[in-house]
Amino acid sequence: MKMTFIGATHEVTGSCTYIEACGKRFLVDFGMEQGEDMYENVRIPVSPGEIDFVLLTHAHIDHSGLLPLLYAGGFCGEIHSTHATANLCSVMLRDSAHIQEFEAEWRSRKAERRGDPPYEPLYTMDDALGAAALFVPHRYDESFSPAEGVSAYFRDAGHLLGSSSIVLTLTENGESRTIAFSGDIGNTEQPLIRDPQYVEAADYVVIESTYGTRTHDRPTDYVTSLTQVLQTTFDRGGSVIIPSFAVGRTQEMLYFIRQIKEDGLLKNHDGFKVYVDSPLANEATDIFISNRESCYDEEALSFVRRGINPIAFEGLVRTVTSNDSIAINNDNSPKVIISASGMCEAGRIKHHLKHHLWEKQNTILFVGYQANNTLGRSLVDGAKKVKLFGETIRVAAEIKQLPGISGHADVNGLLEWARAVSGVKRFFVNHGEASSAEAFAQRLRDDLGAEVYAPYSGAEFDILADEITVDAKPVPLKKSDNTANLNAVYAGLVAASDRLSQLIRDSSGRTNADMRQLSEEINRLCDSWQL
Repeated sequence: MKMTFIGATHEVTGSCTYIEACGKRFLVDFGMEQGEDMYENVRIPVSPGEIDFVLLTHAHIDHSGLLPLLYAGGFCGEIHSTHATANLCSVMLRDSAHIQEFEAEWRSRKAERRGDPPYEPLYTMDDALGAAALFVPHRYDESFSPAEGVSAYFRDAGHLLGSSSIVLTLTENGESRTIAFSGDIGNTEQPLIRDPQYVEAADYVVIESTYGTRTHDRPTDYVTSLTQVLQTTFDRGGSVIIPSFAVGRTQEMLYFIRQIKEDGLLKNHDGFKVYVDSPLANEATDIFISNRESCYDEEALSFVRRGINPIAFEGLVRTVTSNDSIAINNDNSPKVIISASGMCEAGRIKHHLKHHLWEKQNTILFVGYQANNTLGRSLVDGAKKVKLFGETIRVAAEIKQLPGISGHADVNGLLEWARAVSGVKRFFVNHGEASSAEAFAQRLRDDLGAEVYAPYSGAEFDILADEITVDAKPVPLKKSDNTANLNAVYAGLVAASDRLSQLIRDSSGRTNADMRQLSEEINRLCDSWQL
């Protein structure tokens, strides 16, 4: 029995673990790397056609996004997941393939003008459809056996509709070992979906560390805050445009708006319309509804039992065609437009921004994290003008931001989940930035007295011998040196960063309490600038 760590090792995305056991080769997740990539990842040690099956924790692209590439390479085994994950992947992988093909076509046009060869998409729509056809769905907590000697079940991780932890038992030559893969552990008190469920026992645990150094603030009173934004904007005759992630955040917004309408919290604007203008978001909303019995929390199910759809209401308009989308901007009444993408980088939201950014009566409301170098981040940071479809647009609309309800457990939630698992011989910490993974590994040692290992890509573990056979070292990706382009202000920021780094290096002799206080202050500073 051997486990090899491939992706999301000292990084947040690209989750993938390779296992050889019971005469089989299989993967737990096969995700796409997103955002900044810090380290080189080793390749899976066999060809795609030699992979027997895949176990998938959930549908987010950083866990599922390379499954079409696996299929394109010759993989024809089964992909095991929960029912909701299979449903979401059927639309999210198609959406990813569409983006791959669109981007390749755009790059190829530019390459052709330069006389360069055309670009090929990472994978095609046919590849996505082929991968989607391989899914075998399962209920939560229902044991199944994808191969002789291998049994598994999915436990609700409370992160996304259908998200799961995987409890895997391997039996070889009369010896059995159980490995729990946390997947992405959810935050508590999220709307619609249940809180994360714990795993009772395992020999080994592979646990994420996305927020391994951070604690969440108390949840925002979203209904009150959202009502205030709607009331102020509608009173001045404007509309509220919400760039939103199609899966998860859009459905949460519908949940809150239904409550605002039902409780009559908005004055003098009864019957206002809410447009959901994203084909992916609309398909995902249907999937939320169809999986309500297995995934909704008790509050959401209480509405269902009374015959109320908690994410539908009078005045909701779900657009499908491009003509439907264009027609929204002919409606001059105060309204809400929810559209993807959540960071304004692609999709129909850009058209709505073009029509509404320059009008001061409107509000652009951000409800999720805006990464660096995105249009959404530029607007949040106070851009006065932006470029859309080659046209310069003046920013006159009010730009507002509501802190997102994090879908990830914070460090206390992660520790609570880990503490619930009995009989653990060793924890493996992955799916977190290097500092977060290492810090959370130390918390597990300090708080639980646990044996902990935070692997880099290529690390190998002999499961039966309980031995790390390859202690891989980090291989950083080479980055270009852009220091010559720094302006004076940014150079000052870099100098301040160097000073902070020196302070951290000089803190090794301080007390644990002082070092923890410094860590918390740095994290609070980072949180305040990363909204």
